[in-house]
Amino acid sequence: MPDASAPAGKLSEVEGIKRASRQLRGGIARSLQDGGDRFVEDDAQLLKTHGIYQQYDRDTATPRKKQGLDREYQMMARLRVPGGRLDPDQYLALDTMAADLGNTSLRVTTRQTFQFHGVVKGDLHALIHRVNRQMLTTVAACGDVVRNVMATPAPIADSIHATLNRVAREVSVYFEPRSTAYHEIWVDGEPVDSGDGWAKQDEPIYGEVYLPRKFKIALAHADDNSVDVFCNDVGIVALFDGDDLQGFNVLAGGGLGMTHNKPKTYPRLASPLLFVEPEGLIGAVEAIVKVQRDRGDRSDRKHARLKYTIDDMGLPAFKAAVDAMAGRSYAPPRPMPRFRIVDHRGWHTQGDGRWYLGVPIPSGRIIDVPGGAQYRTALRTVVDRYRTPVVLTPQQDVILADIRDEDRAALEADLRAHGLVMNDDLAPLERWALACPALPTCGLALTEAERVRQPIVASVLERLQAHGLGEEAISLRITGCPNGCARPYAGDIGLVGRMPGHYALYVGGDFEGTRLSNRLLDKVAEADIPAVLDPLFAVYAAERQAVEGFGDWCNRLGTERLRRIIGEALPAVAI
Repeated sequence: MPDASAPAGKLSEVEGIKRASRQLRGGIARSLQDGGDRFVEDDAQLLKTHGIYQQYDRDTATPRKKQGLDREYQMMARLRVPGGRLDPDQYLALDTMAADLGNTSLRVTTRQTFQFHGVVKGDLHALIHRVNRQMLTTVAACGDVVRNVMATPAPIADSIHATLNRVAREVSVYFEPRSTAYHEIWVDGEPVDSGDGWAKQDEPIYGEVYLPRKFKIALAHADDNSVDVFCNDVGIVALFDGDDLQGFNVLAGGGLGMTHNKPKTYPRLASPLLFVEPEGLIGAVEAIVKVQRDRGDRSDRKHARLKYTIDDMGLPAFKAAVDAMAGRSYAPPRPMPRFRIVDHRGWHTQGDGRWYLGVPIPSGRIIDVPGGAQYRTALRTVVDRYRTPVVLTPQQDVILADIRDEDRAALEADLRAHGLVMNDDLAPLERWALACPALPTCGLALTEAERVRQPIVASVLERLQAHGLGEEAISLRITGCPNGCARPYAGDIGLVGRMPGHYALYVGGDFEGTRLSNRLLDKVAEADIPAVLDPLFAVYAAERQAVEGFGDWCNRLGTERLRRIIGEALPAVAI
């Protein structure tokens, strides 16, 4: 196999930037010292591995251009928080940073971490430095490396959950880049900006140019697939016999990003690849990462994810390459039981005499809404008052842990006093809806997601209730572009940004996250979404089999029958 430090053939532009970056340093330190409101494009690419995206306000871009003004640049900074776990002091410190140096909000992502939004370049160093003082980091939260490692969020005091979270932390630490560029620039305060004055570190896993594309890992067990383990480059499924950990099934090749009208790009669920004993897990994952490092496509970033490497090689050949890289022959994956999704919102016992409370956070945006719910104030109040650890969930919600029985009523009353709505007050569709940030900050967004979540959910729920389906657990996921950050291709209904005000409609996945959806319609206007879904809901209510989920029903009927149902009810809709 070719060595990752010397890739052959034509490289993409980003590969050239990484190669010339002096192990991810580039001109970042110099740019921070020189001032200005933005980084040059090469450095903006390198910033991603430092956990930072350079963005601009797309709402104001056109009016400002007409006035001869430049864009309003701002930064998004993402944390790496394995398993989404924070202690009370960390949470409170992050909340303060969001107020001091961001746009006052913290945003829970679908990968169990926080993002700061609206950070101006001049405040970026102070923010990242303060993050690290809390024993947290932003390094490898983005970029062509292993990103935030997810794990089943429930803070239950048993060996299953303790194992998953311990392993998530171990994997996260093991795959952190070895380059000291991050600490030089953001932590130690001694940035090196001369081409001759930096010390090269060995990168035994990533090589000189790191991975061809981002790499996502999640851990789950069959009784709780909250992390959507099949959607990851590597999914790790813990197999237990009672409390005894037998080992792990390792899945490979999941990934949801695609590009409209580019058939060679597509979403894919991970394939079961191998079984490994507990002590061999990190070695197996390392072998997979290294095969992707050496065999992944470095000429076309749209074809650079692990899923394409596996499909190009074929799964048996990929498995053989992993075995060769590890120097051993891994056993085939073991049978797995049916996967389930657990609702972690509301009250749950931890198994140690204490409780945890899952607090619904629409689109994960922790902010005080003018004239509405005061999410930020409420969470800060209860975390400070009751000293509750915080767990971020893949559903963009917040879990408050270690709550004493005698504090339950008062804590919930404090949240409600600030206008927060609890889980029992929400219909299932409202609980299970996801939305990415999209406009106005994401440079890839083709249309809205977070800002239209509430009206879309409300209008679709009205149609469900009209057919007696208001209490059905149906997942609705909305993204502003086809890259899939809110996992729209897995689950019951996916709305994928197609063009301003229009979405591609996907249906037929399963609620448990083990089957992909199919594209049903290509361009549905936002206002037409409820009307298009309505005839499907009507037939589903009349003809579904016992305990058949909406996605399962759509999959059973198939896209042609579903299109006929819509076409007969709405002849004007383009099928």
